Amino acid sequence: MIGRRPALARLAAAALSTGGMSARAAAGLAPETLSAAPLRFPRDHGAHPETRVEWWYVTGVLRAASGSAGSRPDFGFQLTFFRVRHDLARPLASAFAPGQLMLAHAAISDLGRQRLLHDQRLLRHGFANARAEREDTQLRLGDWRLRRSDGPGGFSRYALLMHSEAAGFALELTLDAPQAPLLQGRAGWSRKGPGEQQASRYVSEPQLDGTGRLVLREGGTRDVRARAWLDHEWSNQYLGRGADASPDRAVGWDWLGLNLDDGSSMTLFRMRAGDGSVVWSGGSWRAPPGAPGGQVDFEQQLHFEPLAVWKSPVSLASYPVRWRIRTPRGVILVEAAFAAQEIDTRQSTGFPYWEGVARVADEAGRALGWGYLEMTGYAGRVPL
Repeated sequence: MIGRRPALARLAAAALSTGGMSARAAAGLAPETLSAAPLRFPRDHGAHPETRVEWWYVTGVLRAASGSAGSRPDFGFQLTFFRVRHDLARPLASAFAPGQLMLAHAAISDLGRQRLLHDQRLLRHGFANARAEREDTQLRLGDWRLRRSDGPGGFSRYALLMHSEAAGFALELTLDAPQAPLLQGRAGWSRKGPGEQQASRYVSEPQLDGTGRLVLREGGTRDVRARAWLDHEWSNQYLGRGADASPDRAVGWDWLGLNLDDGSSMTLFRMRAGDGSVVWSGGSWRAPPGAPGGQVDFEQQLHFEPLAVWKSPVSLASYPVRWRIRTPRGVILVEAAFAAQEIDTRQSTGFPYWEGVARVADEAGRALGWGYLEMTGYAGRVPL
C-alpha cells in the first residue's frame, strides 16, 4: 500500500510542474492572465487561489534579547508557506479534491554550531489545519502559523509560530513593520523575464523588528530579538513557458533580501537559464524610514559574480556561497554565514535548494548588514 505522504509528494510535484498539460490547455483555453489591477490592502495580503502558485516567505536573524542590535546573529530562521493550484483533468465537487495544496518549509540555521535544522509539510488546502485565507495573511498548516494584523502606526504586525518535534526546534515571534508594504517592480508587478506576463505580483515587508522565544532540543530555551523580512508573491508563469532552451525559460534563480544596518533594505535577484546565462534580473533599494530617497528599482541593472562555491554532499550540487554584486547603489560583497545551508525538500516541493543567512559588506570589507540568500536550480530545474 502506498503511504499517504509519498503519494501527496508526487501530487505536489505534478502541481508545481509546468511541463504537463493543465485542464485549461486540455480544453483549448488560453493561458491564465495575471491581473495587473492596483493592489489593495489588507485584501492583497491574503490568498489569490485563482493563480497557479503563491508563497509567503519569512526569513531573518535572531540575537539574544539582551544582546546589541549590531552584534553578530546567533541564529537564522525561515518559514515559508506555499499555496499551489492543481488543475484536475476532471474537476471533483468534493472537499477532498486536491484542487489546492498547501506546503510549508521551516528551518533554523545555528550559526555557532554551523548546523541546519529543517522540516517540511504538505496537506490539501481547505480543512481547518490547512488554510490560506483570502481577506488577509492568515495561514495555517498544522501547528505552523503566520497571521498579519495592524500594528503600531497602522503598519503590519506578524505573529509567527513554527514547531518541529522531528527537527528539534520551536520558534514563536511577533514582528512589526516600520513602513508601509514595499511594492516591488512597477507598483507590485515584478518582471521575471522578457514576456510581459512572465511576472509575479510581489510585495515585501523588510526590516521587520520583533521579539520572541526559540526552543532547541539541543540548546535549551532563550528569549530572542529578530530582524526579519517577509515576501509575498503570486504568479502563473514565474519561470516562463516552453522548453528549457527557449530564451524566456529559467531553470532557477538567485535571490537576496538584505536588511542593512542603516535601516535601508535591498532586494536582488536574477533568473538563470539552463546554461547559466541570465534570463532576467531585478530588485530594489528602499531608504530607511523617514529618510529621503524613497525606492529605486533595479530592473536589468545587476551583475552577479560568484567568488566561491560549496558542493553539497547530499544533492552534489555546487552553490556559490560568496558573491560580488554590482548594483546601481554600488558594489557589495555577500558571503554565507556558513556553507552547509542546503534544504532537502524532495518530500514536499520536490527539489533541494540553498537557503541561509548571509552577511553583507562593501568592497573594502566594511559590514553593511545581514540578510538571506536563496539559490534554486543548481540541483536540477525547479518544477515551478
